[in-house]
Amino acid sequence: MEAPPDNDVLWARALHFTHRDRTPGLNGVSLGVRDGEILAVGGPRGSGKTTLLRCLSGMLSPTKGEVWFNSTPVHTMGPLSRERLRRERFAWVDPEPGLVPELNVWENAALPLMLRGLGRRKARERAVDWLERLDVGAFARKNPLELNQAQRQRVAIARALAPSPTVLFADEPTAPLHRADRVHVLRTLMTAARSHDITVVLATGDLEAAALADRVVHLLDGRRVSNAQLPPAAGTEGRASCSLSV
Repeated sequence: MEAPPDNDVLWARALHFTHRDRTPGLNGVSLGVRDGEILAVGGPRGSGKTTLLRCLSGMLSPTKGEVWFNSTPVHTMGPLSRERLRRERFAWVDPEPGLVPELNVWENAALPLMLRGLGRRKARERAVDWLERLDVGAFARKNPLELNQAQRQRVAIARALAPSPTVLFADEPTAPLHRADRVHVLRTLMTAARSHDITVVLATGDLEAAALADRVVHLLDGRRVSNAQLPPAAGTEGRASCSLSV
């Protein structure tokens, strides 16, 4: 096994993944993610973006291929080791915030910290700090159901960033939002990540969102391609061409 380059925090080689219904999810995808980089994974719906993020984060084991994190082979880890890796070094943001309605906003943001054993007072301080960075600190004592969708998603991002993960995986984190909210939330997420040297892997089907990243790789039908057909930003026309990478 050849170890990945030293400056890559994540590295994947020839990843294949087949779903339970035998449909292919990934077909020979290779890529590297540099430490502190914000990488967008673009492509239309069903192109394999979520499957790639799940394989990189250890949520799924590839059918074939290698995944490395800081020179550690994730693809050979057992389920418990991968779970510990995700808990201690990774964070995940979904399209839906998934907040706990029985907890207030700051308790939701502090939940991963308290699950790691941090005391309630220190967890609250760190959570509120991130809520304020994401412009939702004023809602710290409110119930999540009192917030609008964009505000709840900011709380979910604060929850992901509060434990200072090495890598944040964001799977279409702003897909349900209106355009203005989508751009604002993404800019805030990326600014916060850059200020704390957090690597971000962002799955998106939106050209405008992808343009905010440091670099974009494109998927189509589970393969890396040189360009993928993505929905244009509102008010623009035209489509990107698509060809296989070499």
